[in-house]
Amino acid sequence: MGKTYSTKKADIVIRLSEFEMPPMQDVLIVGKKAPIGPEAARRMVDILSPEQYEIIQMDHPVIEAIVIRKSLMNILEQDKLITTIMEEGGKIANDQMIIKAQVNITLEVSKSIEL
Repeated sequence: MGKTYSTKKADIVIRLSEFEMPPMQDVLIVGKKAPIGPEAARRMVDILSPEQYEIIQMDHPVIEAIVIRKSLMNILEQDKLITTIMEEGGKIANDQMIIKAQVNITLEVSKSIEL
């Protein structure tokens, strides 16, 4: 029987910009002193897209929470996704901001099968 080789790779593109209405994006990064808190942000997005977002509380100096589209965490492990968002979003965020982020994930899978 031949050997099978498999590799997986994920490319992530994140677009960050200041929050504005309407708030429909993939991710909201909520500062600790933002005009609205993470629960209010979730209520806002739930009005337009019920049950599609999850709040992740953060242990960070300026970021209180991330409101993230649940479907993204079906594609990529939550820890890897949150780490990547925090690495980039944490560079521009301050405690009074709400940052919206568009996240596009492209999965690439290749397999080699010995014949």
